[in-house]
Amino acid sequence: MAKRKTKFVCQECGYESMKWMGKCPGCQNWNTMVEEFTAPAATAKSRGYVTSAASISSPQPITKIERKEEQRINCHINELNRVLGGGIVPGSLVLVGGDPGIGKSTLLLQVSGELAKHGQKVLYISGEESVKQTKLRADRLAIAADELFVLAETDVELIEKAIDNINPMLVIIDSIQTVYLDGVSSAPGSVSQVRESTAAFMRIAKTKGIAIFIVGHVTKQGAIAGPRLLEHMVDSVLYFEGERHHTYRILRAVKNRFGSTNEIGIFEMKEVGLEEVLNPSEIFLEERSAGTSGSAVVASMEGTRTVLVEIQALISPTSFGNPRRMATGIDHNRISLIMAVLEKRVGMLLQNQDAYIKVAGGVRLDEPSIDLAIAVAIASSFRDAPAPPTDVMIGEVGLTGEVRRVSRIDQRVNEAEKLGFKRVIVPEKNLGGWNIPNGIEVIGVNTVNEALEVTIGGASSGSPRFEL
Repeated sequence: MAKRKTKFVCQECGYESMKWMGKCPGCQNWNTMVEEFTAPAATAKSRGYVTSAASISSPQPITKIERKEEQRINCHINELNRVLGGGIVPGSLVLVGGDPGIGKSTLLLQVSGELAKHGQKVLYISGEESVKQTKLRADRLAIAADELFVLAETDVELIEKAIDNINPMLVIIDSIQTVYLDGVSSAPGSVSQVRESTAAFMRIAKTKGIAIFIVGHVTKQGAIAGPRLLEHMVDSVLYFEGERHHTYRILRAVKNRFGSTNEIGIFEMKEVGLEEVLNPSEIFLEERSAGTSGSAVVASMEGTRTVLVEIQALISPTSFGNPRRMATGIDHNRISLIMAVLEKRVGMLLQNQDAYIKVAGGVRLDEPSIDLAIAVAIASSFRDAPAPPTDVMIGEVGLTGEVRRVSRIDQRVNEAEKLGFKRVIVPEKNLGGWNIPNGIEVIGVNTVNEALEVTIGGASSGSPRFEL
């Protein structure tokens, strides 16, 4: 019998070492090295990962390969279809992560119920709940379909047998941290078990053409628990975001081999489950206060969707030597950059002011077009001069104070016009080449100074105006 070897594996990043260390050299976290045993006899071939030589295909020229369009599966939930790129691809492996209690299991059970209602077999594997507990949640969500099968199991081999017996179109694994393989000696949830179990489900998905959704736990830093290799193995990685004290949830794709990674889906958590938000801009702006300083609206692009959100800023004198810079929903470094531009190019003395910036509604923005709205909100709060509540600011701010062009300006302006806004402040380079909607005024600016004159300091006579 071969001798078992011992190694220490970091449970956060997967770093391996032959001896225990208090601090992981890979991720710099403390007390994450756990002892694991390796069994040389449990090879990849014995676990079924390697096929016979007869089934291995030979290499062929790429010009001889026939292109075949995959028929996607309609989830019957439009927001999820949007994030996945048009629906579920058969044979794909999708990883869904998010904070505890955010609604991952609720969303996947609703998807299972919708597909089963339309006559497609779905197998829901629960490793954290019993079958009766899953039934209670299904009753709360009003899910009752004969094609939805539920199994409480954590053994990967038994799960594979159940998949062979039922032959479903979709399999839900809730969660990957609870399942295990007998050939791996470490405990469920360890790096080795998560890696090998995911490899087994990947083999099942690719060989049988079954779509598999895997639920993954997250660490206290917000990343999916387990090795980083886990995100590289799957076809798509979806993050379910949102504040626990808010009812709105955002499903964001950070990796998608079959679609865009810029799309988001927005849901509202209710007693009967998650409901789609058809017009998120109205939700984010419904509680906006008119005539208050430190507020600006921006039209941000999230994939192919235009979302209008409110950016709030509070500038107040500091009582300490180092002023505070706090941001929610925006990169902290971007706030420091824009404040430096306002101080250098506009002449605002902000070095002795605390700055608190927030994106209302809990959404996170990271595209360059929000720079101008941040600058206007900061200047409005600093001067205590409200910006017109019917204005929308769009533009990227450079280090020299110029306002640079952005993409898809026509879609942004059309969305602002639909929601009743009267003026849109855009980069002057974006003017021309597209049709301006009726009933809205588009003002082009070249610098931040011009934008501030138009919004909080009176209209600038040199700014070109276009109105229909």
